[in-house]
Amino acid sequence: MEWFKAVYHLESTPADIEARARALAIEQSIEMPPSAVRQAEILQDILARVEEIEPAEPGYFRVVLQMAVATTAFDTSGLLNMLFGNCSLQEDVELIDMELPPNLLEAFSGPRYGIAGLRHLLNAYDRPLTCTALKPQGLSPEQLSDLAYTFALGGLDIVKDDHGITNQVYSPFHQRVPAIQKAIQRANLETGGHTLYAPMLAGSPRVLRENLRVARDEGIRVVLVAPMLIGLPVFEELMGGSGMAVLAHPAFAGNRIAPPLFFGKLFRLLGADAVIYPNHGGRFSYSRDTCMSLAQAARAPWGHVLPALPVPAGGMTVERVDEMVGFYGPDTMLLIGGNLLAAGDGVLERTRAFVRRVAASVV
Repeated sequence: MEWFKAVYHLESTPADIEARARALAIEQSIEMPPSAVRQAEILQDILARVEEIEPAEPGYFRVVLQMAVATTAFDTSGLLNMLFGNCSLQEDVELIDMELPPNLLEAFSGPRYGIAGLRHLLNAYDRPLTCTALKPQGLSPEQLSDLAYTFALGGLDIVKDDHGITNQVYSPFHQRVPAIQKAIQRANLETGGHTLYAPMLAGSPRVLRENLRVARDEGIRVVLVAPMLIGLPVFEELMGGSGMAVLAHPAFAGNRIAPPLFFGKLFRLLGADAVIYPNHGGRFSYSRDTCMSLAQAARAPWGHVLPALPVPAGGMTVERVDEMVGFYGPDTMLLIGGNLLAAGDGVLERTRAFVRRVAASVV
């Protein structure tokens, strides 16, 4: 029997931690008292095992469980359920990492393009990539396309929808996507640039398939998806057959799974070519160490799984470009939205300043 590892951050006392870890192993595997199991092979091959318990900060422990690979059914739902199914309901447990053996890792395709593929799509090989978001909610397709045209004239690599812009009555997907795509293509013809538009995909599986068809018909090469909003199994299946590069947005992903595992590993494993996350020092509270661990997890060698591009975001400014490039290095996509739009009538020059600053950061 082959095993994979799940690593948890568990709140407990020294006196109780061994019993608490055993209870976690039972809950995440057979979900019943081992004494009530009559089949010896189940206790031998299916019941999760406590491999390691180490003290962490006061009142917490790092617990490593071994779990049977066969229990995952080699699919997304099965893996997630075994990693953090019932115990996600227990407030003293945080999932912080996983280790998959080759046969389980090979069940997942990972990114279709990865870092090298994204760079090829954008014809940008030796610098961080640049990205912005079309905002705010409530703009019409015409207004959004005018803004996208300006951003593309400024030389950005990717212009994405804000993740809240989906299929609202004021900006329906089937009207918005052709308008913005044409505006960006017009700007590219004028500048010789390679800006790509990434529309937001959201909705039921039926709506997602229809919107993917619209995107393909318009020549879209990159899409934005919030995996947790559509469901991780749907995300994996839909994106695996889309033929498009995927930017993964973290909306609805604020739970007790460590960000380096959630965004750096799981989103990547299920097909994200680039993972957006809140950078330290912005509107959210991730630490520098968490952000670096996330970026490293996204880019680290991992069997056949291509590396994904980290995309620090969430209140970033042009003035922080040098700092962010120094921190993350060139294999990064910098996402700056509101700080560009705050320039008002000067948004084109502010965008160009962003692009120039990124180019100069690696000279």
